[in-house]
Amino acid sequence: MRGLAGLALCTAALLALASPAGAQQAKPRSGSGKPASPPAAPNPYPQRFAALCAACHGANGRSDIPGTPVLAGQHMFYAITQLFLFREGRRSNEAMTAVAKGMSDADMQGFANFIATLPPVPAPPPATPPDPARMKKGAELAQQHKCLICHGADFAGGQQVPRIAGQHEDYLQMSLRGFKSGQRPGYTMAMGEALSRVTLEELDTLAYYAARFPGAQAAVGK
Repeated sequence: MRGLAGLALCTAALLALASPAGAQQAKPRSGSGKPASPPAAPNPYPQRFAALCAACHGANGRSDIPGTPVLAGQHMFYAITQLFLFREGRRSNEAMTAVAKGMSDADMQGFANFIATLPPVPAPPPATPPDPARMKKGAELAQQHKCLICHGADFAGGQQVPRIAGQHEDYLQMSLRGFKSGQRPGYTMAMGEALSRVTLEELDTLAYYAARFPGAQAAVGK
């Protein structure tokens, strides 16, 4: 898939995967003519997440492994989007590609649904207090480049937009630089366009600010 046509196909596929209607099937009917209620099968994805994902991402969705994103507090549609991009080879990461390439559509939906149940986990207290001047600059950059329009005033995201409040700084740096260079594909072209006018130094300041976002602790407590 290339360009806008590839993006449109990707979007349609993801919407089909995430749509509850797409997974509905005719229910068997009992002798009375009413739909029968088959016993609910146990959800295997909490155990599968623990076995397959927790070693890197943490049992609660947050680990301290460098370069590993926080999954706690992320949204279902964002999670399934990333799994789809890894599975289809549109996003590059050796470990994640190995995990995702064997996933069925139902697997991606199941893992994404489970990830969406993980509540936000606050970052551990920093070794040193945030630099006030750098935090002020980060807030100004977030306003200037309209980060809050998509990611929200609390940086909690929503739907296909990730939660970035309290995300690991190194992962944010890597992601922002990847979007700017075009090495990392986005769900839309919005990130590449938004970052085209941002310097690398400013990207690092935005990553610093989002990782230490002052509202992150309060949002976790809601």
